[in-house]
Amino acid sequence: MTNTDIAAYVTGHPWLIIIGVWEAVWKLIALWQAARRNHLTMFIIMAILNTAGILPIVYLLWLHFKNKKQQAQ
Repeated sequence: MTNTDIAAYVTGHPWLIIIGVWEAVWKLIALWQAARRNHLTMFIIMAILNTAGILPIVYLLWLHFKNKKQQAQ
């Protein structure tokens, strides 16, 4: 597959770009939070796996609910 073939495929499937941007935004936010909280395991897992933003969103929701629970106590 040449560069021209790849460019033609991506041009014909714009959802690939949308999913790529979606993944990048959520991954960067979650990686930043994991690094700030010294969650090395989650940082490594999220850095390696591409899950279309699902794993970073789950991690951020888990952090949100964990923090809410701690503040309620």
